[in-house]
Amino acid sequence: MVENKKFYDLSVDQRLKDLSIKCDLSDAELNAINGASGLDLEQADHMIENVVGLYSLPVGIAQNFAVNGRDVLVPMVIEEPSVVAAASFMARLAKNGGGFKASVSAPEMIGQIQVLDIQDTEEALQALTKNKSKLLKEIDDLDPVLKKLGGGPRDLIFRKINTSVGAMVIIHLVYDVRDAMGANAVNTAVERLAPLVESITGGRVLLRILSNLADRRLAKAECKIPLDSLKFGDFSPETVRDGIIDAWAFAEADPYRAATHNKGIMNGIDAVLLATGNDWRAVEAGAHAYAARTGKYTSLTKWEKDESGDLIGTLEMPMAVGIIGGATRVHPGARAALKIMGVESAAQLAEIIVSVGLAQNLAALRALSTEGIQKGHMSLHARQVAAAAGAEGDMIERIAAQMVADKQIRIDYAERLLEKAKKI
Repeated sequence: MVENKKFYDLSVDQRLKDLSIKCDLSDAELNAINGASGLDLEQADHMIENVVGLYSLPVGIAQNFAVNGRDVLVPMVIEEPSVVAAASFMARLAKNGGGFKASVSAPEMIGQIQVLDIQDTEEALQALTKNKSKLLKEIDDLDPVLKKLGGGPRDLIFRKINTSVGAMVIIHLVYDVRDAMGANAVNTAVERLAPLVESITGGRVLLRILSNLADRRLAKAECKIPLDSLKFGDFSPETVRDGIIDAWAFAEADPYRAATHNKGIMNGIDAVLLATGNDWRAVEAGAHAYAARTGKYTSLTKWEKDESGDLIGTLEMPMAVGIIGGATRVHPGARAALKIMGVESAAQLAEIIVSVGLAQNLAALRALSTEGIQKGHMSLHARQVAAAAGAEGDMIERIAAQMVADKQIRIDYAERLLEKAKKI
């Protein structure tokens, strides 16, 4: 670290140099992060259709994360001010209590097969159960590379559901995808099974598709915040702790609050997913569906106090992420992000991401239950407002500081301050 300064006190060039040294980044990897090179138009043209250009977002590095005893620098891609700073600060508080303890379940995804036009659903279910081994054998060697790595089909679950258009038989294929996100592997497998399912049931297969409610592929993070770490300003540690628990209880009980509560969690999670080229939309869908799994939408986290009075937080949610295939393999910035984190498996990546989500939730609850969400957020947002008003270089910080001091963080006020500064 340059002259023992904190990371956020360094210039952008100094931060990049510091990051390069800590993570042993090559010039190409560094350029993939700083925007000097990275994804080019030719690569982009192979990723999606009708490509005409590239679109950039800021990359920030969250500090202070200790996950399962390992210090981690976490790249986050996000346009919203305060998110990276908040995650970094809460990670420091968690580090005082031993850091984040994270774990994941097996990387099992679910593929669904919808079977229609069945005369007798009970008879079809019995036939499917009788032929279960045959169905699994049909796809056992479908992906030899995945099989060699220890993945492949694990189980088939058969069920009947009643819908507004009649009864249907639904088949769930449980498929271990190892270090991949798994959509392509699972979709290929259910496509292969469709003709055999039709011959066994006498029905008509319609949809064959992965489910984003990856409730067999869960990630969990826990942290302990020592009570004495929670004191700040005029707020006693007990006031902060109890305020966080009361704020969480509101989200647990009320879906209107839970929606915003969980959005704050996803602020951090999505930012890491984007940085690593993962499908943030899939994880978002799974998270919100999981939050409503009991029939009522509720908080993804839980906050309570232990016998010593320390604050205990837990987050458990589906986490379908990969480090091979798709954008994670094509996008140079995504590859560099994985190297910065020292990630060697999808499980390790999921553990880091769920820890970031828990830290982000803690930051939001702490702010909401004490000084309010706007004070810290708007102070950091002021620089963005100043830039939008036309300020450049050092003037951005001057205008932002004045708006914060005057408690008027608005673009019209920034324009007035800028005009006044130009006349001096």
